[in-house]
Amino acid sequence: MENMEFPLVALGLVVVVILSGLLTVTQGSIAVITMFGKYRRVLHPGLRLKVPFIEKVFKRISIQNQSIEMEFQAVTIDQANVYFKSMLLYSVMDEQEETIKKVAFKFISNKDFMQALIRTIEGSIRSYVASQKQSEILGLRHELVDNVKEQIDHTLESWGFHLLDLQINDITFDAAIIESMSKVVASNNLKAAAENEGQALLITKTKAAEAEGNAIKIAALAEKEAAMLRGQGVALFRQEVAKGMSEAAEEMKQANLDTNVILFSMWTEAIKNFAEYGKGNTIFLDGSPEGMDKTMRQIQSMLSGEIQDKKNK
Repeated sequence: MENMEFPLVALGLVVVVILSGLLTVTQGSIAVITMFGKYRRVLHPGLRLKVPFIEKVFKRISIQNQSIEMEFQAVTIDQANVYFKSMLLYSVMDEQEETIKKVAFKFISNKDFMQALIRTIEGSIRSYVASQKQSEILGLRHELVDNVKEQIDHTLESWGFHLLDLQINDITFDAAIIESMSKVVASNNLKAAAENEGQALLITKTKAAEAEGNAIKIAALAEKEAAMLRGQGVALFRQEVAKGMSEAAEEMKQANLDTNVILFSMWTEAIKNFAEYGKGNTIFLDGSPEGMDKTMRQIQSMLSGEIQDKKNK
C-alpha cells in the first residue's frame, strides 16, 4: 500500500503544478506576466500557460472603451464662475506590447491613473476658459472640446491611452450671472420686438399710402374719362340739336314762316324743364321783353356758331 501511495501523491503534485500554470484571459483584456517582479510577456485572450510559481499575473488590462464622468469649476477672464459636467471616453491605444507595458507600469494603480487623467482634463479646460469671456463660453462648446483633445492627446499617448471623445453635457453659472443673462436676453427680445413692430408699422403705413395714391390715381383717371365722355355727349347733343334746328329752320323758310318761332319754342321748353326738374332750386330768369330778346339773340349766336362749325367739318 505504501508503494502505491507515493505514485498517487506524485501524480497529484504534477496535476496541481500543471493546473497552476494554466490561466484564462478573458475577451477584451490582456494579461501582463512578470517573473521575479520583472516584466516577462503579455498573454492575449484564451487559455494560456505560464511557468507555475515563478511567473505571475501582474495586471489584467482592459482594451475596451471606458468612460468617466467629471464635475468641476472654472473661472473666465472676467471672473465668472463656470460649472462643467462632462463625460470622457477613452481606451488603450492599441494591443502592441510596448503600449501594454506603458499602461501596466506608468502608474502604481488604476486610481492614480484616473486621478492624473481627471486633473489633466480639468487643467486643460480651465486654461481655455480662463482666456474667454463669460458671455462667449456657451457658444464655444465645440471649440473647447477640440482644444482639450489637441492638448492632452500627446500626454495620453505617452501613457498608452487614446482620448476617443469628450462631451460637455452641462455648463452652468452662478445664480446672479444666470439672472443677469436672462435680463439681457429679455431686453434683447424686447428690443427686437420693438424693431419688428416699427418695421411692421412702417410697412403698413407705406402700403396704405400706396393704396391711397393708387385710389386717387384711379379716381382721377375715371374722372378724366367721365369728363371726356360727358364732353363728347354734350358735343353730340349740340350737333344733333343744331342739325335738327337747321332742318326745321330750312323747312320754315321754305314755308315762308318766321324762324324765331323755333327759338321761342326752345325758350318755353327750357322754362318748362326748369319747373319740372328743378327740385326746389331757385333759378332767376329775366321775363321782360328786353330780357327775352337778349336771350333769343344769344341762342341765335350760339346756333349760328355751331352750324358754321358743322359746315367747316
